[in-house]
Amino acid sequence: MRISKSHTAGVIIDIQEKLFPHMNDRASLEKNTNILIKGMKILKIPFLVTEQYTKGLGFTIPTVQESIEDQSKIEKVAFSCCDSPDFMTHLQSMGKTHVVVAGIEAHVCVLQTVVDLLENGFKVMVVANCVSSRKPLDKEIALRRMEQEGAMLATYESVLFELCRYSGSDQFKSISKLVK
Repeated sequence: MRISKSHTAGVIIDIQEKLFPHMNDRASLEKNTNILIKGMKILKIPFLVTEQYTKGLGFTIPTVQESIEDQSKIEKVAFSCCDSPDFMTHLQSMGKTHVVVAGIEAHVCVLQTVVDLLENGFKVMVVANCVSSRKPLDKEIALRRMEQEGAMLATYESVLFELCRYSGSDQFKSISKLVK
């Protein structure tokens, strides 16, 4: 499966204030996710941002909020984003067939969302260095399961250059600066 700009949307799942501090390797997660978001914006890839039960888990962390700027967020209480009617309405209205997924926790909300996206006919690319869980084994097993279910795994740099497709453009130059 090769992804292209014209067919791709992104989903950033639940990178929230009260959950994020407990993530394994959270500094890399934060840095990598911000690069992914900025790259998607350069490439004009539409994306959705979710927040799980903000009353208990707080809001999107400040650095990610800064990267998404004025992007609205979809609050949910179900683990799978696909169980939120607002999420599915917004995603389907984009008219995209491929979804790039990042967020937390890999073994709960990300996994369940990926499985449901696949069941709904989307082709899914999970950005492995932009997902995390509290425990490394939970992330590892979740990534294996997502792959077994039919999702593709990649890194943010691989995804951004695949979406960029060609070197020499202004978008390529901007992406190259981002990933250095």
